[in-house]
Amino acid sequence: MGNSGSAVKVCTDHQGGINWLSLSPDGQRLLTGSEDGTARLWSTADSQCHGHLQGHESYITFCHLENEAAFTCSADHTIRKWDVVTGQCLAIYRGHTSIVNRILVAKDYLFSGSYDRTARCWSVDKEKQIQEFRGHRNCVLTLAHYSSRDVLEEEEEEEEEEEKASRDLLVTGSTDCTVKVWWVSSGRCYQTLLGHTGAVLCLILDAPNRELFSGSTDYTIRTWNIVTGEQLKVFKEHQGSVICLELVNRHLYSGSTDRTVKCWFVDTGERIQTYKAHKHSVSTLKYHAGILFTGSGDACARAFNSRSGVLQKIFRGHKFIINCIQIHNELLYTASHDGTLRIWDIRGICKRNKRRVKKERSVQGRSSQKGSLSRLFNNKVGCMVQQENGE
Repeated sequence: MGNSGSAVKVCTDHQGGINWLSLSPDGQRLLTGSEDGTARLWSTADSQCHGHLQGHESYITFCHLENEAAFTCSADHTIRKWDVVTGQCLAIYRGHTSIVNRILVAKDYLFSGSYDRTARCWSVDKEKQIQEFRGHRNCVLTLAHYSSRDVLEEEEEEEEEEEKASRDLLVTGSTDCTVKVWWVSSGRCYQTLLGHTGAVLCLILDAPNRELFSGSTDYTIRTWNIVTGEQLKVFKEHQGSVICLELVNRHLYSGSTDRTVKCWFVDTGERIQTYKAHKHSVSTLKYHAGILFTGSGDACARAFNSRSGVLQKIFRGHKFIINCIQIHNELLYTASHDGTLRIWDIRGICKRNKRRVKKERSVQGRSSQKGSLSRLFNNKVGCMVQQENGE
């Protein structure tokens, strides 16, 4: 069993559970969104709170951080944009008629999914709704975005001129058991992916390989060709809902209510590792430098060797479920429903893992060299036998 770790810092500024944690692309800031209706900006340099974003009239469900702007969505049916330096609210996006549970920022677009059964597209700069995606029979839980340029050859594109000009597509997963792909410019549904028999909780996109992965309450993960809509594989070994997904080097990691994470080799569909030791659902996961970090409903975060599945460390201290984790500069950040943001030093684990990987490569190199010498020796023996036999 791995050793326990204690946090190097505990941030207790929020007055309610933290539902999401976002890291800016430049790694300089963190953003937390809370049940207390506020968001907070934190510096990764000194771990201090440098911004208190107030204005929502209900709890914040999700948040997203860019380098210069922060975005939050709420049960008050709105989305807000904030200046990360001043903390000033720059825009309020109104139009949804129920809880907004997910947002995604891509290019100049802001996408949102809601319990009102719609997804919407907004102009980031103009507070203006550009498009509404209507067709799901229940709430939209998860979003992904890509451009057809990433996946389609010119001769494959047979869409209307307006759609070809935009080429942006939005993917939505819903509790109606479907995944839908939409043209952003027209709001028209391009594909409906049918197969799941439970709510779609998570999506992950691999546009260069034309693949989409979806996790569901039906205990399965499904892979889809995002050009044809064809279902490629079904990963069936989980015994509970699939809550979170991570894709790294053609390896897919899936966290579930069955208290495990599984690693799958995408190309074959083979399950190659199961990570156990959780005492409750696995709520979030993140791969970093050969280590798989997980957050759980048992209030602990854990670090596993991603290859061997061996538990390397348990991070104890939270009181309730860990909803989100981020990693930056060999520090692990965990955000929990107990209202705290905890910061953990993971340099020791990373160092040990680097040494282990280096040692494994060295052993593999020697084995390979021995194999080559052995083959050379056998070839020489074979030649000698042939000469003796007059062949």
